[in-house]
Amino acid sequence: MKIRTGGPQDVRAVLGMFDGAVAWLVAQGRTGQWGGEPFSDDPKRHAQVREWAEGGGMRIAESGGEPAGCLVLGPPHPYVDPAPEPELYVQALVIDQRFSGHGVGRALLDLALREARERRARLLRVDCYAGDDGRLIAYYERWGFTREKPFSVGAWPGMILRREVQAA
Repeated sequence: MKIRTGGPQDVRAVLGMFDGAVAWLVAQGRTGQWGGEPFSDDPKRHAQVREWAEGGGMRIAESGGEPAGCLVLGPPHPYVDPAPEPELYVQALVIDQRFSGHGVGRALLDLALREARERRARLLRVDCYAGDDGRLIAYYERWGFTREKPFSVGAWPGMILRREVQAA
């Protein structure tokens, strides 16, 4: 697997990853996280992915030359208070469903941890959907994150998670 910096040329592929993830969630009756409509049909979602692609923090995992996952690193979202110590924030993580179970998410989170170390951040943080069965929170906990604080954006329940970054 190869991981590279993403850019505007990746917008369509990343929107496709989100569309596939939404379809997968909808098929399970789980629309609370991202709703039930494709990201590619929503101008706000399209603009967000374009902003990430132009912002320098997008990383694209490739498998066999095909985009397999996307990670976006940067400052916390506006609805999250910054940490009192240097941090790197995972703004987005999505995997192309064709590559689910192939370690793409783990590879991208490993890269995030390495980048946090390189930037001398003391924390790697992420927020995620905290509704339904809690599987998304458990995913991050298996990777070493701990719960920091619940929050909500309107009726959308979220959880901020953190992972201490040890010096290399």
